[in-house]
Amino acid sequence: MTPVTPTPEAPLTLAAAEKILADNFAPWVLDLGLSVASVEGQRAVLRLPWSDRLAREGGGLCGQALMAAADTATVLAVAAARGGFVPMTTVQQSISFQRPVTGSDVLVLARLTKAGKRMAFADITMTAEGSDEPAAHATAVYALLG
Repeated sequence: MTPVTPTPEAPLTLAAAEKILADNFAPWVLDLGLSVASVEGQRAVLRLPWSDRLAREGGGLCGQALMAAADTATVLAVAAARGGFVPMTTVQQSISFQRPVTGSDVLVLARLTKAGKRMAFADITMTAEGSDEPAAHATAVYALLG
């Protein structure tokens, strides 16, 4: 995990965001198959592909996968705001599951609501592809370490 010197005036590219994802997350997070759909300003959108391996009894996508995707998307939203990866740690994450996701990819939109020098606050919406109704909503707080 190599931090970069933050340069907010230099936008984070999609390729740079994909590299941050590949280089800075645990193998089991990478096994989720997340990909970066977009990054801009203080937001990031990730795609969590549907997988039967992530389904729980009854066929719905498991909450643990959604929480990990929300956490990962927020790290990339912070990177977008900072112009690159900075070390951080999750301080708090709260999620409400609103409807099951079955057989569909999930789009995970993380938007920073406040980005300070040492703390970042985020609002995350997870929506099954093709739906207008959120499947889950989360809020999170991160301590920025670099």
